[in-house]
Amino acid sequence: MKTIKIAGVPEHFNLPWHMCIENGEFEEVGIDLQWTDVPEGTGKMCQMLRDKETDIAVILTEGIVKDIIAGNDSKIVQIYVKSPLIWGIHVAANSNFKTLEDLKDKKAAISRFGSGSHLMSFVNAQNQNWDTSKLEFEIVNTIDGAVEALTNKKADYFMWERFMTKPLVDNGIFRRIADCPTPWPCFVIAVRNEVLEKYPHVIDQILEIINATTSEFKMIPSIDRMLASKYNQKIEDIQEWLSLTHWSQKQIDKKTLNKVQEQLHSLNIIEKTVPFETIAK
Repeated sequence: MKTIKIAGVPEHFNLPWHMCIENGEFEEVGIDLQWTDVPEGTGKMCQMLRDKETDIAVILTEGIVKDIIAGNDSKIVQIYVKSPLIWGIHVAANSNFKTLEDLKDKKAAISRFGSGSHLMSFVNAQNQNWDTSKLEFEIVNTIDGAVEALTNKKADYFMWERFMTKPLVDNGIFRRIADCPTPWPCFVIAVRNEVLEKYPHVIDQILEIINATTSEFKMIPSIDRMLASKYNQKIEDIQEWLSLTHWSQKQIDKKTLNKVQEQLHSLNIIEKTVPFETIAK
């Protein structure tokens, strides 16, 4: 049995992994795939790859691209979710902010530097023609930290996946004032280069198993009810999310990767662009 460690956010996107693990599909081919939930998100997972605390990460595209260029010795092996991530832009329910324009030059809560919540605040600012050099940040680590920061006015707004944050909106803790979709496929699968070189066949088997499940995921009977129950969501919200979410079984292409790099470069998030082979296998 070969042990492989994998990390991802505790969100509905990753239910296919849990189903494959619970069904013993990896064990059947001699792989002990050990999953770690990382509520802190992409910045934390980048650090885990660097520190060899995980072998694989199911991770936001923009975050891992930035970190590989910054020296993370890993590669993207495949797109996992090809549809955009819809980032909700949230404020405290009782705040005076009503429109996106009200948030210009205000402080964003982010899980950590290099995370999606950090990088997407730049994308949102660029979309609004704001001066990105004036962006300010409060590190909150997790969504619970964001609740505390916005409630106590340590930060003014928080960008997080719209559907996972919706229970906080429904419960009157947050108010969502806008959406900001990623301009690229949202999740990719990244693997440490050392693991890729030592166990290419194992990685291929893992991808084969997860791809078989994601290609049929939406057709699973009552999958909407299962997701709603497991992730504390309303059934109608899950049904909308399912209609907007599309998994992938293919590698990222050069055109898409160049687009990600060019936008990150225009925002001064990366200092340079690099060849496709540096980032993707």
